[in-house]
Amino acid sequence: MKIHSVTLSAMLVAAVGLSASRAAAAESEKPASRPADAPSMEEVMKKWEAVATPGPAHKTLEAFVGDWNVSSKWWMVPDAPPAESKGTSKVSAILGGRFVQEDYAGTFMGKPMKGMGLTGYDNFKKKYVSLWVDDAGTAMFTSEGTADPDGKVFTFLGKMDDPLSGEKDKAVKYVIRLVGPDKRVFEMHELARGAKSLVAEMTYTRK
Repeated sequence: MKIHSVTLSAMLVAAVGLSASRAAAAESEKPASRPADAPSMEEVMKKWEAVATPGPAHKTLEAFVGDWNVSSKWWMVPDAPPAESKGTSKVSAILGGRFVQEDYAGTFMGKPMKGMGLTGYDNFKKKYVSLWVDDAGTAMFTSEGTADPDGKVFTFLGKMDDPLSGEKDKAVKYVIRLVGPDKRVFEMHELARGAKSLVAEMTYTRK
């Protein structure tokens, strides 16, 4: 039986195309070649473990752990007498000592308030990191900071919104002073106030 030349040509083209597509598919199934200068999986895991492993900076956070009585002072207006309140705080080490979690219960502006905070040390950023939320608002407060060489004074910088004035992203500073094994003082400063920047002072005394 004779085959028309045009049909034969079409069959040859189809065969070549099929062969090429199969070769491309086989090539795509091969493992991607690793660049010569790319780190090995062992090197990648070693770096990741170094970043993920708690170290001396995390050890300093153990001073926060425990059950505390808290006395608070709030200066809503500079030079005015502060509003005072009482509360309790329970701080626990979590996630293998990478963070400490604070659960706070007290009052704010005469109303009951509960809050939760997380503080840790980011090995990659080489900074302490902090997060705070409470039921006195819907904002999430985040900050980053450092400690002095003795690990007794921690200074964090962050931003906050002020619903009363309508201002957003106001610069704030948080200072934590470890007065001793059974006492520490937390300060909140609103930097725009200058020399009278102190907004809140919370004294923690171990139960």
